[in-house]
Amino acid sequence: MSETPDRNPGDRSDEAFKAYERDLRKAERKVAGEIDPGARALVVAVAVLVAMVSLVLPHTGSVSGLDVLAYTESAEAERVTIVSRIFVWLVALFGIVASMLALVTRRWVLAWVALCGCAIACVAGMLAWWSRNTPGIGGVEPPSGVGIGLILGWVAVFVLTFHWSRVVWARSSYQLAMEAERRRQAAEQEAYATALYKKNPDADA
Repeated sequence: MSETPDRNPGDRSDEAFKAYERDLRKAERKVAGEIDPGARALVVAVAVLVAMVSLVLPHTGSVSGLDVLAYTESAEAERVTIVSRIFVWLVALFGIVASMLALVTRRWVLAWVALCGCAIACVAGMLAWWSRNTPGIGGVEPPSGVGIGLILGWVAVFVLTFHWSRVVWARSSYQLAMEAERRRQAAEQEAYATALYKKNPDADA
């Protein structure tokens, strides 16, 4: 009975390197689309709650954010401008819906969408505030000024923008570290293969 010849140590080492590379790639794919908000998750959750509360509080006068969202007769009577409507929609879509989905699913793409939407909402909130203190067409003054709902919603999207940017940046830094580790591992494997070939150049003959 013929015995199975011993395997070349270089082959065993090469297989170990390949197994390590597979594990590294698997881990990289896993974290590629995920975020880890850590302690920021609580802050984001509170900010989302504040954004939700802002919709039921007065946006201007007696008109709530929900009235602005649906553009009811009371909102029309208060001469709610288009920028206020855009701001409230941005708060609802990105400050609440997208942020909640990103927090629950921990998907990086949703966190990025929430970040972009909340950043735009910050600008829209400033314009909405300005519109409540600036005469409109024909010099007609708005019936009412800025409400507590607008203020809370604006603060909420500022907080969300800051924390989502930190979460997205932290994930990007981790991804760069994973790529650097993979490059280091590939360089070590190449150096080992070169050294092994120099030691035994006739191994492949």
